Formats: sequence, C-alpha cells, structure tokens
Amino acid sequence: MIGLPSGHAMAAIGLTTVMFYGFVSGRLRIEIISLLTISAIALGLYTFPLTGQRATDGLKLAFEGFGNYALITICALMVMGRGLVATGALEPAARALTRVWRLNATLGLLVTLVLAMTMSMLVNDTPVLVLLLPIMAALATSGGMPASKTLIPINSAVLIGGMATTIGTSTNLLVVSIATDMGLPPMSVFHFTPVVLAAAAVALPFIWLIMPRLLPDNSPEGGHLPRQFLAELRIGTQSSTLGRNAAEALRPFGNEVRLVDYPDGALATDDRVRVVTSHSVLEDVMRAMGATTAPAALEERIARAAKNIGEDLAIAELAIAPDSGLTGTRIATSGIAEAHDVAVIGIHQSRRSWSDNELATAEATMAEGDILLVKGSMTAVTALARAESLLMLDGAKEVPRTAKAPLALAVMAVSVGLARVGILPIAISALAGAIVMFVTGCVHFDKVGRALSAKVIVLVAASIAVGRVILETGAAEWLSQLIALGLYDLPAGGVLAAVMLFNTVLTNFASNPTAAAVGTPIAFSLAQKLGIPTEPLVLAVLFGCNLCYATPVAYQTNMLIMSAGDYRFGDYTRTGLPLVLIMVVTLSTLLVFRYHLY
Repeated sequence: MIGLPSGHAMAAIGLTTVMFYGFVSGRLRIEIISLLTISAIALGLYTFPLTGQRATDGLKLAFEGFGNYALITICALMVMGRGLVATGALEPAARALTRVWRLNATLGLLVTLVLAMTMSMLVNDTPVLVLLLPIMAALATSGGMPASKTLIPINSAVLIGGMATTIGTSTNLLVVSIATDMGLPPMSVFHFTPVVLAAAAVALPFIWLIMPRLLPDNSPEGGHLPRQFLAELRIGTQSSTLGRNAAEALRPFGNEVRLVDYPDGALATDDRVRVVTSHSVLEDVMRAMGATTAPAALEERIARAAKNIGEDLAIAELAIAPDSGLTGTRIATSGIAEAHDVAVIGIHQSRRSWSDNELATAEATMAEGDILLVKGSMTAVTALARAESLLMLDGAKEVPRTAKAPLALAVMAVSVGLARVGILPIAISALAGAIVMFVTGCVHFDKVGRALSAKVIVLVAASIAVGRVILETGAAEWLSQLIALGLYDLPAGGVLAAVMLFNTVLTNFASNPTAAAVGTPIAFSLAQKLGIPTEPLVLAVLFGCNLCYATPVAYQTNMLIMSAGDYRFGDYTRTGLPLVLIMVVTLSTLLVFRYHLY
C-alpha cells in the first residue's frame, strides 16, 4: 500500500495534466502554453520551495531549459540543416527520391520510410530528420504528397529505426548503461535489432498506408496545382539532350511539362524550347536538359551585381498591378533586364488563356494579373517591383549556393561522425558545426532566423522544466510505485506490456531520460519480485522510452517537424496512439517468444 503523493508531487502531476489538456484543446498557441507552464513552475517553486532548497533554486530549475544542452543541440542542428538547404547540398538525394515519387507517390513514401528507418539505426535520429525535412518539403511542391501528410510518418520511421540498436539514440545508451551498472551483461550494438525489425515490419503498413490518411493537408495552396509558367529554355553547349529531340528529353517528366514550341528533330546548341510547367519542375527540367532560361551574358551580369552588394540570388513571383507600366508591353522589349539587372525566366497568365500559337511565338503582351517569375538579388527584385508597380507574392526563394554544397555536407558529416564515435558530445559537435557553417559562408548570420523556430525553442525549454519538476518532486517515483501494484498477478507478457506502457506515458509527458532513469531500476526490482528474467524487462523499458509518437513534447524530432508540417497537438495524438498500441502489443509478444516466457 502506498500513501498519497506529496503536495509538490501532486502539483507537478496537476500542472502536467493541465499543460497536456491545453496542447490538445488548441485554444491557446503552443508558445503561450509553454511560457505559462514555465511561469507557473517558477512562481510555484519560488513561493513554495522544495524541501531543503531556497526560493531561487526554483527559478533556476524553471528557466534552465533555455540553456540546456538538448536545446542548444536542436538549434545547432537546425542551423546546419539550413546550411544544407542554402547550398543545395541535398538536391542529389532529393532528385533521386523525386524520380521514385514521379513513378508512384505511394512507392516513393515507402522508399522514404525504409531509408529513414535504416539511416537512424546508426545515426542519431535528429540529424536524420534534419536531412530529410527539406527534401520532403521540396517533394511536396513537385507533385508529391503534402508535407503535412508525410513528416509524421517519416518521423515515426526514424524513431523506430533509432530504437533498433544500442547506439540509435542517447536514451538507448542511457538504459543500457544503467542496466550494465546494475549488473546486467553488456549488450552489443545489434543485440535486440531482430526484435525491433520484426515489430517494424508489422507497423510499417500502418505508417505507410493509413497514417497519411489520418493527417490534414496543410499545404499553403490547399492541395491545388501550383502555378504554371511559360518559360523559354536555351540549350547549352554541355547539354545532355544534344542530339535528342525535345519530346524524348522531357518524357521523364510526364504530364508535368507541356511542350509548346521546339525545333524539329535533334536539339543543337543555342536551340530554344518553350514549355509550360510549375516553378519547381522548371528547375528540374533546366538541370536535366542542361539549359538556362536567360542569355548567358545576362546570367553573368545579375550574378555579378548580386555579389557586388553581398547578396544571394533569389527567384520571386511578381504580379502585374492595374497601374503597372508593363501592361501592354512584351517581355523581350520591356527593358526590364537592362534597367534592373534581373531576368524574367517565366510568366503565368492568371486571367486569360493564351493559344498555343501565342505561346509559341511569345508575341502576346503582358496584362494585369499576369505573374512574372523573376531572378536577381533581392535588392534588384524589390527595386523592380517598386518601379513597375508589381506585387510580390509569397516572398522569394533563394537560389542555392551550390559551390559550397560539398563543404556543407562535409561539416554535417564530421559533426555527426565525431558524436557517433564518442569523440565529442552531440551538443559540442553540433555547435562547432554550426559555427563552421557561419564562418565558411554556408549560412549567412542575418538569415539564421529562418532556421530557428521560436515555438520549438520555447516548447523544448518548457518540456525540460516539466521533466525536472516531475523527477525532483517525487511524482515520477510515486507513479512508478502505483503502476507496480497491479503487475503481480499479470502473466509475463502483461508485465512487459505494462512496463512498456508506463515508460511510454512517462516519455510522452516528461522526457526520455526521465523515463529511462525511473524505469530501469523498476525493471530490476520487478524481475526479483516476479521471477522474470531481467533483460526482457530492461528491453521493455528501453522500447517504452522510444515509443514517443503521441505528443510533440515527447521527443525533439517531434518538435522539429511541427513548424514544417504546420501540425497541431491533436495530429500527433490521433496518429501516435494507434502506433503506440501496435508497437506495445507486437514488441511485448516478441519478447515473450524470444525469452521463452510463455
């Protein structure tokens, strides 16, 4: 029989419950709830300090999450991820996945899930997701599924892969380390991999086929087709399409590209091919054909002009307003390039439909409502918009600094590698990598705000504070004793499932380290009292600590995808709870058979 929890423990449990309800209800923004939670902890412990502590110790506990190594690691990894995006270092992988997605989106998602699961077995979960995030965002705009329907499934695959080896996550290492210190024989890297892979095979159909259907379409354009631009491709001297006809060269793009005008027979240097396609596909077409959308001299001039003012090139969509001086003029004779050091690389007609003849000759004039796809420095693009009464739509997209792509990849690989072999902690190696990204120009310091999410930062700090409070007040210990009371009459499989569920609840409400630190000793105690081997109980703890799918605060990768997918708290719960149930049932059953506990 256990007594009631202390006043502090009851308050900690109550605060966690209120915070969880606030997240699920969606009545307040995540940032507001997180800040209110931190404030409640600070004020509560200042007014009613823990036994043996001063009032100021409570303030330290409440706010130390902002300086925690986990938060520093997340921010540093976000910066390095920004470097990979800004330099275009991930484009080869994105193109490879894009080819699969173009063949079949369902097959593309399956390949991506298997790739994510495999990578996270040997590389920490967070870098794997950082690598895949921008790729999936790019695929979403080029005909793949909306990012909001793919990121939670991919994150789930990453978490399952990380659970498969002792080095997959820091939590695995913590559980194994505690268990070894308590007398359990050391486990090899792949000691429990077969069990996890078998469970992954059972869960994969749900993640692949059902989970995307449970998620909303949060894409900016609501799932509509992207704008279609008329563009003129100029075949270069090194083009891979030389000697082939245009239709053959564009066949891999299927109906994503409409051929409008092109030379008869084989393509030759300086030939021009007019197409209608989306902006994102246009970039793939240019790369595949070795073509440009502006004269080489103009490309060099706008690149030089941008470099002279210390800016990157960008591509923006500009709408022609009713009072624009461009109305009634043609692109070729408008003088835009000469006056503003920009190149018009495409045009979208929003209020009219040009005939194939007009598209082929490009003789039709620009009109109100047309949208120009313009390339140049942001200063030049902004000056053009101001001078010609153009409206900028959806900001602008930077042109990747591809010359620095190998360097960005090397920085990420070295940072992850140093942490992987144990030379440096991940927090130090990631921070060093972020600094190198700044110093080498892979990431510009004034653009770092694009890499960091205030919502994620505050949420991480709040979750760390809540985890500390649950542990420090004795709430975690009281809960563990309460759970243990009902285990004595259960069969071995039921005990394993209960231990796993307890740690799953703890890790989804508090933190992985808290669940590991509390759950592992409980496993040893239960093994002695119930006559069950210690190792399967320890593995139940380890697996439970990794089943963090049901809340965004459960693990840092859950929070990394929140902004990119525009997710709500309920999206995690709706998709995560069924997956938790599948994994608990499957893993506990597999442990029973592996250790002959039937």
